[in-house]
Amino acid sequence: MNCRVVVEAAVPVYDVETPDEAVRIAISKTGELLNPDLNYVEINMGERSCPHCGEALDPAFIAADESLVALELEMTVFNVEREEHASRIARKEIGQRLENIPLTVLEVEVVEEEDDEESDSEPGETDRTETEAETDDDEVLPEFEDLIE
Repeated sequence: MNCRVVVEAAVPVYDVETPDEAVRIAISKTGELLNPDLNYVEINMGERSCPHCGEALDPAFIAADESLVALELEMTVFNVEREEHASRIARKEIGQRLENIPLTVLEVEVVEEEDDEESDSEPGETDRTETEAETDDDEVLPEFEDLIE
């Protein structure tokens, strides 16, 4: 089973004046820490809301020219047994590169495997178009042993 895991990270940024500047710097800083080893991790702005009224807030909280930015890091984990296993792998892989940055798993979603969708035929059946394409070709490749001799 393959799972898509979304992890929230609280990235500290220093010497900033606006939330937009803080978000840009946080994304850049996180990208530098993750690349080249984890270049398949997608980095997005996090979504924050007021706990009391539910109003949407900026992903960056600024105080005294320092900011804490909420980012969402998304990656796909392959060949796992359970969703819990996928979340542990994602936290470990991302956490090793983002030292001293708190991480929380927001979402784990099972991704359908593409192999099941590609073939609707019964096991053992051959696709007719492949068989027809093979018989239409007049040229047949020689066996490996014939090439050596």
